[in-house]
Amino acid sequence: MANEVITPIDQLLILQESPRGGLISAQSDAQAVTAWLEEYVDSPQTWKAYRRESERLLLWLTSQGLTLRNINRETLRRFELFLSDPNPSDQWVGPSKPRAHPEWRPFRGPLSPASRRQSLVILQGMFAWLVEAGWVSHNPFRLMRDKSRRLNNQTPRVERYLESDLWAWLWEWLNSPLEPGKGSRACFEHARRRFIFGFAYLLAPRISEMADARMGDFQRSEGRWWWSVVGKGSKTARIPLPDDMLDCLRQWRHALELPEYPGQFDAEAPVLRALDGQRGLGHNQLYRLIRATFLQAAQALEDSDGAPEYVTALKLATPHWLRHTSITHQAQSGISLRHLAESARHARLDTTSRYLHSEDDEWHREQQRHRLTVSYATSLKTPSNRYNGHSE
Repeated sequence: MANEVITPIDQLLILQESPRGGLISAQSDAQAVTAWLEEYVDSPQTWKAYRRESERLLLWLTSQGLTLRNINRETLRRFELFLSDPNPSDQWVGPSKPRAHPEWRPFRGPLSPASRRQSLVILQGMFAWLVEAGWVSHNPFRLMRDKSRRLNNQTPRVERYLESDLWAWLWEWLNSPLEPGKGSRACFEHARRRFIFGFAYLLAPRISEMADARMGDFQRSEGRWWWSVVGKGSKTARIPLPDDMLDCLRQWRHALELPEYPGQFDAEAPVLRALDGQRGLGHNQLYRLIRATFLQAAQALEDSDGAPEYVTALKLATPHWLRHTSITHQAQSGISLRHLAESARHARLDTTSRYLHSEDDEWHREQQRHRLTVSYATSLKTPSNRYNGHSE
């Protein structure tokens, strides 16, 4: 993995600065940020997310003729507005392209409030590191009013998930039989798509964990099947395999013309495969496949006069929605918070508790007791003297 902060072709010039000492051997803002990113090379998905946000800031600063040292509270306010509406759009916004492509752009569109908050959280951490490294003298994020609210990445509850009825429809759509006469490629893609969504829903993996999964990660111990995964922060976990997941795995291996269960001979083989049935799928390939499936499903639901809010949800859904959907539905099915946290591989229980919507349901039911009613059996008493003009 390259560790350079890459910029669009028409903005390769990053403001150069003379060395000013400190604890890192950087000659420019870009090199200083690269040094910060080096701390995350063991967590590829975190590295990519942090590169994206720091790169956006560097590019914007370049367009403004500023450097990291120049950022003050007003600059930060302008940058936050820019994230909500990157203009001029032809310079900043564009479809997904390889990073070396002339039409690559750092934005797909304006960032939502949650995405802007996530960006500020990441950049706040970056500035804290750069202060310690001696590259900048202050952290402008410390001047933000109500920092605990605005820069808290733990939102009250998870909203980006598919409701149970929508998931049920989507799973039925994914399992719809192919039209007669479809070739072997269509059959393979149909089986692969079904397995990907089943895998995502039943085990709540991150997209990188799905793409990196190996057949040997599914293991049997004392008559029970488990999934071993190296997740965020290079932490290893072992997750119980639901019976439905074992069925999905058997059906997928059948499509790959493999024996029913994984064995030693294919332990290192990728679980998800390209069209040749041998090579693994890259992270970006998997992301695009899932997004394309959501969009196809949205069109199918719209064509069948489905609920507009469900059509919109499918159009907005990203692969990470599947993880949110899985954890939320597991919570709704009654899995205990402790076991749910272990399956989700959350370091803190309060992270998992964001997926519990039962209190909202109970609150909503109880609130229905508060009604606008007319009671004809009740007569109004004459107001007391102090309200009808008489003295007491």
